[in-house]
Amino acid sequence: MHVNAESRAPDTLSGYTSAVSSNRGICRQDRTFCHDIARLAVHCLYTELALYPKPGLVSLIDNGSHEDMSASTFLRSLFALRHYFVRITLAGISGASFETLKQLGIDAERRMLAATAGVNTHRGAIFCLGMLCAAAGHCKAEGNDLSAADIRQTLLSQWGSALAAHTHCTAPTSHGQRMSAVHTVGGAREEMAQGLPSLFDVALPALRRTLADGRSPHAARIDALFSLMAHMSDTNVYHRGGLTGAELVRSHARAFLKQGGTAHPEWRSTAVALHELFSQKKLSPGGAADLLAATCFVHHLYQDFI
Repeated sequence: MHVNAESRAPDTLSGYTSAVSSNRGICRQDRTFCHDIARLAVHCLYTELALYPKPGLVSLIDNGSHEDMSASTFLRSLFALRHYFVRITLAGISGASFETLKQLGIDAERRMLAATAGVNTHRGAIFCLGMLCAAAGHCKAEGNDLSAADIRQTLLSQWGSALAAHTHCTAPTSHGQRMSAVHTVGGAREEMAQGLPSLFDVALPALRRTLADGRSPHAARIDALFSLMAHMSDTNVYHRGGLTGAELVRSHARAFLKQGGTAHPEWRSTAVALHELFSQKKLSPGGAADLLAATCFVHHLYQDFI
């Protein structure tokens, strides 16, 4: 959902978001659910920010490969997005069209960019986590569980056709879209149109395997992040490092996992060394970071809302 400075919300959406903001016509149970889902989304974004070591990425420890943003930039962004997740969850409950969800995302990007003085901290997360919030809302309205399978099925059944059309609907404007076109790799739009396979088939199983092995949630998030880095074509990496940088990220992530991931006694020193290497080379797997937050969100949905 890329911000177009000339975009204007239609009158119907303007009225819709006004009603959402004032909570008119919303039962107390649904209102509470929307706020709970939004708090979980923000919590998962903060969990991703706080995770360390994350090769090349901003954390509470340092700025990684970034000179234009820091943890405080991300915190301002999180604060600006908190109401968006409430609104898009309610839109899911209401069975809103993808066009409505898209406009909510565009409005959220404006607020994010205003809060960060134009720095893109969470564009990918606005799209990915926003759609997951909408799917959770729709599951709630239909009386379905919030399991990973139900969330994935809802994304595809409710908005799959529109998401597929969205993949090809406009000329590339963001860095990610341009890198997808130049390097013929899938970006966030294609990932979403396919039902987030990197999340559901790669990162979520990795996270849950580590937990099942008795290691900590922190270790599970590290393993999930590295599984994403090893698997996905991250357009953020292509933008900063081209084909060479993308292969470097994938090869190091695969090597980390091959030696056992966080089960290896020296995993932390290896991850810190990679963080220093990626930061030096200005590589930042931001797409993997967005999907890590989304993975944590899906993992906690069923646990926390059954």
